[in-house]
Amino acid sequence: MTRHFDDLQLGSIEMFCLAAELSSFTAAANAAGVTPAAVSRSVSRLEARLGIRLFVRSTRHIRLSDEGRAYFEQVRPAIAQLVDAERQVGGQGAAGRLRISLPTPYAHYRVLPLLPAFREQYPNVDVHVHISNRNVDFADDGYDLSVRGRAPDDSALIARKLEDAELVVVGAPGYLRRRGTPQSLEDLAAHDCIQFDRPSSGRRIPWTFQVEGEAVDIVTDGAYGTGEDVLGGVTLARAGAGLFQTYRFVVEDDLREGRLAEVLPQHGGSTRPFVLLYPHARHVSRRVRAFVDFLVDKLAD
Repeated sequence: MTRHFDDLQLGSIEMFCLAAELSSFTAAANAAGVTPAAVSRSVSRLEARLGIRLFVRSTRHIRLSDEGRAYFEQVRPAIAQLVDAERQVGGQGAAGRLRISLPTPYAHYRVLPLLPAFREQYPNVDVHVHISNRNVDFADDGYDLSVRGRAPDDSALIARKLEDAELVVVGAPGYLRRRGTPQSLEDLAAHDCIQFDRPSSGRRIPWTFQVEGEAVDIVTDGAYGTGEDVLGGVTLARAGAGLFQTYRFVVEDDLREGRLAEVLPQHGGSTRPFVLLYPHARHVSRRVRAFVDFLVDKLAD
């Protein structure tokens, strides 16, 4: 086998990946325990070897060039595979930093409460959670996994369905005493229906009901609207601002303890999916595979 890399070259590739993941030479230096100048020299050596510019630099920021992004997408999993290979033969098991992007309700009510149990099982895995309802770019943003409401039309991603989460319409007892409890879907027109805007488009999300076994979307209206964080609608409902449709798992404690009441249960039962996504790769890191197996075991229907 012909030797292609020496220790210095492999170290330069690792420093490049660290700088690309953190979008900063200084942050990469702090993580690696070296100086920013050492990181800059490593990247410069790699650029000279490849004959391309890997980063576009300014006085305060760096970003990957188009060539740098293409290179990063190739070498990042290769570095991860080398690290995993050493840990596997050394008996260390899953280890390293795991970066996950989660939507707000699923983070707070499903995944975050499970993370201590995951780290108890895999103590050498550090978990960084990004909570947002917007889609992330795995290559650009450096995430290992994400949970979203549907599987995108992207053959580069593996999708594992976690569950179909039931939807429910709720209102505070005080609001229902003041405005009355709707008895039919038509009655919603006379109520303040708290709106939630779809993060990807800014459009209001219609409410979904079951009518004679079929899912029916109904456009509602009201004086209150929320965006980005669906839990804002729940807080408004608790305060008596109006009715809100959300996931049952978000409000099950409120329903049990009487802070909220279910409305129109005869048209309940509609669901929306949650899907675990991660990139296709010839080698999936042990920490990613461990987390996928753990989450599917805990949550999948």
